[in-house]
Parts: sequence; C-alpha cells; structure tokens
Amino acid sequence: MSQDSEISRREFLRSGARTGVGLAAMGGLGLVGAPGKVLGANDRVRLAVCGVRGRGWDHVRGFSKLPNVQVAAICDVDENVGRQRIADMEKMGLAKPEYYYDVRKLLEDKSIDAISIATPDHWHSLIGVWGCEAGKDVYCEKPCCHNWWEGKQLVTAANRYNRIVQHGTQSRSEKGVIEAVQKMRDGLIGDVYLARGLCYKWRPSIGHTPNAPVPSGVHYDLWLGPAPEQPFTKNHFHYNWHYFWNYGSGDLGNQGIHQLDIARWGLGVKFPNRVSAVGGKFIFKDDQETPNVLNCSFQYDMPDGSRKMIEFEVRGWMTNHEAGIGVGKGSHGIPAAGLQAQKHKLGPVAAPQNSIGDIFYGSKGYLAIDGGAGYKTWLGPGQEPGPHGSGGGDHFLNFVEAVRSRNKASLNAPIEEGYISSTLIYLANASYRLGKTIEFDPDALKVVNDDDANRLLRSADRGYRKPFYIPENV
Repeated sequence: MSQDSEISRREFLRSGARTGVGLAAMGGLGLVGAPGKVLGANDRVRLAVCGVRGRGWDHVRGFSKLPNVQVAAICDVDENVGRQRIADMEKMGLAKPEYYYDVRKLLEDKSIDAISIATPDHWHSLIGVWGCEAGKDVYCEKPCCHNWWEGKQLVTAANRYNRIVQHGTQSRSEKGVIEAVQKMRDGLIGDVYLARGLCYKWRPSIGHTPNAPVPSGVHYDLWLGPAPEQPFTKNHFHYNWHYFWNYGSGDLGNQGIHQLDIARWGLGVKFPNRVSAVGGKFIFKDDQETPNVLNCSFQYDMPDGSRKMIEFEVRGWMTNHEAGIGVGKGSHGIPAAGLQAQKHKLGPVAAPQNSIGDIFYGSKGYLAIDGGAGYKTWLGPGQEPGPHGSGGGDHFLNFVEAVRSRNKASLNAPIEEGYISSTLIYLANASYRLGKTIEFDPDALKVVNDDDANRLLRSADRGYRKPFYIPENV
C-alpha cells in the first residue's frame, strides 16, 4: 500500500472522515450522521461527482445544465483524468471544481450538499453509505451494489440518516416509459403475465493484457478499494472492469439492469421466488470472466395463486430486432445514418445490430419499449397496432428537486427500487456461477437451503480489504 495513495487509519480517524474501521469511534465523537444543510427552493445545490472518466462525465454535464446547480468538486483516482476534466469544465465556461483523488477527503468538505457516484460497481455502495453518514444526498449509478447485502446496507443508511438517494436507472424518469407502464396498469394489454428483457449489445473482444506497472498518476490502491489486492493490468482498469467478477457484473449489470428494472416495474413485482440462469462465453478467447451470452428466468408466485415471469437475455454479438426494437439505431439511439462513417468499426457505439428494450405480453396483446424511451403496442389476435408514445425526461433534475424539497416520495427511482432490481442481477449471476436453479425466499430475503448461493449474495467472492468495508451496523 503506497503512502501517497492511502491515508493512515490514525490520520483518517483524526480527520473525522467516514470509514468502516472508524465508525464506532466517530460515533462516540458525534461525527457520524452529519445532518446536512436544509436547502430552500432557490438555494444553489453544490454537488460533487465521484468517477469522471466515462459515465461520470455525463453526470458533470447533466447536472451543470440545471439551474442553480454547481458541480463544485470532482473525484477520480486517476489524476490524469482529473486534470483533463478540470480543463474540460473550464472550456465549457464552468467554475473550476475542487479536485480529490480520495473520496474520503471529499466527504469531509462540508460545503458539498450531494454526491453522485459513477465509479466502478465495487465502490458504489461503500461510497453511498459513507456519503449518507457524512450528511450528503446521493445519486448512485446502477447497479447500486456489488452484491445483495451491500444494497441492503445502502438502503438502511439512506433511511437512518434521512438522505435523498436516487438510483441511476434513468428510464424511470422518461415520460414515454412512465406512460407505457401506466397503460399496462390500466389494462391496455390485459393480464400482463410475462416480460422479456433484451440486452443485445455488440461487444468486441477485450483481448489479453499482461500485468504491468501502475500508470503514473493512478492511485491504484484506492481504485481497488474493497476488492482483493492483485497486480495492475489494463483490462481490469478503465471500462473493461465490467467483465470481471471482482469489480463488475457483466453486461447483465452494465446495460441489462436498465431493461431488467423496466421489466420488473412493468410487471409490478419485487423479489422473485425462483431464478435460473445459463450461458457462457462464446466466440472470443480473452480475459473476460463474465458471460457474453446469458439466459435468465425469474419466477414470481403471486398472492392470488397466479404466476408471473421475467425472461432476460444478454447477447454480445449479432442479433435480430424483436418487436422492432433497435431498428435503425445504434447504441444510445444513434440513427443508423449517423453510423455510416464508422461502419467498419466494431463496438457498442457503432452497432446498428443492437436491440436494447423490453416486451410485455398480456392476455389482450403485447407492448414493446425501445431502449428507455418510446413504446408501441399490438392488440388482439390480429396483432393490430395500438396506442404508442414517446417522451423524454431528466433524471438528474428529478434528484435535485427532491434534494431541495426533502420529499423522498418524489424520486422516480428511489434506492429501495434500485436495490431490488440490483438483487435480481446477483441472483441470476449466482445461479450461473453455481450451475443451479436458486429458490429464493422473498420474505426472509435469502436463498433457501443453499449456503453457497447465500455467500455469493453477501460477499461476491471477495473479502473486503480494510479500511474499505461496509460495517454490519450502518
């Protein structure tokens, strides 16, 4: 552990920063659970973004557009990224933010009202819990946790410290999706019994990368955080970390959680009773650990004796366009015409083959949601076109408005919902990794008679490294 990338335990406790090691001591000093400021409707919200290379840069730009919101600080363990983003913000005419490479030092800044988290997944819940304890409101990217237990702890912290915590499943703020769900609630397609989620995203091979020296300016010990210590390799770092169990959850948790969350929302269900997932790695021989093809089934036994089901499929190469989902688009809704200049490249952006969305089946017809925006319906035995709609929204704005109002009920994606959808990811991955169907008790919140699966849901095969761990009692 290098001296320049780690604050000693003694210094950390003395500074009053939030860490699992020091919770009891800090509680005795009255330092845990800082109340945070109460903002008026016209007060400026000072926000910090944690992790600013990829998705976090979208956070910076999205929050900076909002009236009376300032991205006052950024945090990234890669100082090269931090310097670049400071320069980028100044070019945009934004005030120069404070820069931190250690999130614990950021959380000491009492002028910060809220944080947004766009780090690798294995840091999400830990920073979220620390943020709640420090009196900050939290916007947490999906999935909100790296295993079921972490998500439960984050929900507990949000409630204990009375924090506003939004989950980054932004489709819940899209007017078209909200309308689609309401149409199903109103009975448009009858008794909705099945949702099918599609995560077909063209992904190239990540290849092989050897162990290498840590790049200059990268605080690698802080990047690892709770994860097991191991040598640096490029494939475990920027973006490709998604495909390793210690840091991510494959494309099921990377892209798929958006569609899995919509599927669960549309069906009106929470935790399943039975989960089964089969798949593997196909075509490529590379460093990736997670499957690039995964077929998942989530069974729900309803109180009235009926049954509902979610089918979910991850596919990382060629596909068709079920229910017209993805026709004429690449990733992120880029029109096919705009991809012609990139037609000889592979990857998630230059991929008109992508199909990202959900299909709901009912007794009177079916409804398809394309990505996280518009929807179409087909009704009756003749599958005649029915109502359709579209419309955007602003998930960042929804969060900021809730921060000002202190009204948790106004959140479109409260952490309680994000935690449930994230749990589905880890149930499916546990089924895949153990090679067995999982029977889950939605009341006791544990796998029935399966210690191996319960261990995966709690630890995800990693022992937390001190001081980077979530305490039992948050």
